[in-house]
Amino acid sequence: MSASDTTLLTTPLNALHIELGARMVPFAGYSMPVQYPAGLMAEHHHTRKAAGLFDVSHMGQLRLSGPDACAAFESLMPVDVIDLPVGKQRYGLLLTEEGTIIDDLMFFKKAQDELFVIVNGACKAGDIAHIQARIGKRCQVTPLPDYALLALQGPQAVTALARLAPGVEKLVFMTGGDFTVDTGTQKIDVFLTRSGYTGEDGFEISVHNDHAEALARALLAQPEVQPIGLGARNSLRLEAGLCLYGNDIDTSTTPVEASLNWAIQKVRRTGGARAGGFPGATKILAALADSTGASGTKGTKKRVGLIAQERIPVREHTELQDGAGNRIGEVTSGLLGPTINQCVAMGYIDASLAALGTPVVAIVRGKPVPMVVSAMPFVPTNYYRG
Repeated sequence: MSASDTTLLTTPLNALHIELGARMVPFAGYSMPVQYPAGLMAEHHHTRKAAGLFDVSHMGQLRLSGPDACAAFESLMPVDVIDLPVGKQRYGLLLTEEGTIIDDLMFFKKAQDELFVIVNGACKAGDIAHIQARIGKRCQVTPLPDYALLALQGPQAVTALARLAPGVEKLVFMTGGDFTVDTGTQKIDVFLTRSGYTGEDGFEISVHNDHAEALARALLAQPEVQPIGLGARNSLRLEAGLCLYGNDIDTSTTPVEASLNWAIQKVRRTGGARAGGFPGATKILAALADSTGASGTKGTKKRVGLIAQERIPVREHTELQDGAGNRIGEVTSGLLGPTINQCVAMGYIDASLAALGTPVVAIVRGKPVPMVVSAMPFVPTNYYRG
């Protein structure tokens, strides 16, 4: 390790990653496994057909509590927090006063006066400070640094986990609760949701740091489960059409530009019972009114899916042009999609060219690569909805 690497944080599973032969890389300030000896492609395919275990303990976990917690949190985001039923989870977006995205996150309503929140690892210090500054006087904001986070993903994830924690099979997508995992030698209390970021069925499991390794070993002992690194996590989420903060969304993009209109419930939109009242509301609600389907006003940008017509991966920051050679946008994520064996990408282009089927050109090392605006996800999702 170089001198700079010694400053990296580690997760409670660090020793286990090294034992399993992981190649460790810096990510979000942590030393994290990018892949194991099987390699990225094998890990990707294993998650799609069986079950993969991911260490996502670098992400931030926090609790918001108090009678005003839901209303306070709703004031920071263009989403419906107040009416979310207890026992359910939702995707949310922290916004700047200009209506751009500070971070995307997941939140779960544990009780009418308690929310459990997961934020991105690279953003967690800033997110927690932002939330504390904005609503810390309205509710209790409690970071949970003593808890690790594991993601078990894939069509056989439920089979593996249900052996150790009977009852999880009754959950449906975006629900969760407290469970006890019986490893055979000890019982571990966890909080989990049936969710994840791969497009597959699966679970995200919050566990105290002291029990994280025992839980991971118990899961890896199941025949369906193999360890999966950040490399395959990235290819899986891109095939599923899911944004990576810092690549596909950031403080230069709004939810409407990012094609995240679906994350803004009707109650927060113009005419809704609690319309507006979030940062950048005037700008975002006006943009929602202007947006029409896949296309929009010329001169505005929109996130789209792209499929290359040649077997040439188109990476982030690649320039996109129209047929006349005019710059129309840029790729934000791109790679060879292992499941569909095609080069896929997402990026931002002029909204007037965002209709499905529109041909565009990516400039890869000076060579024009034809691409077509395509629907996302690139691989059908496999969430369990009952």
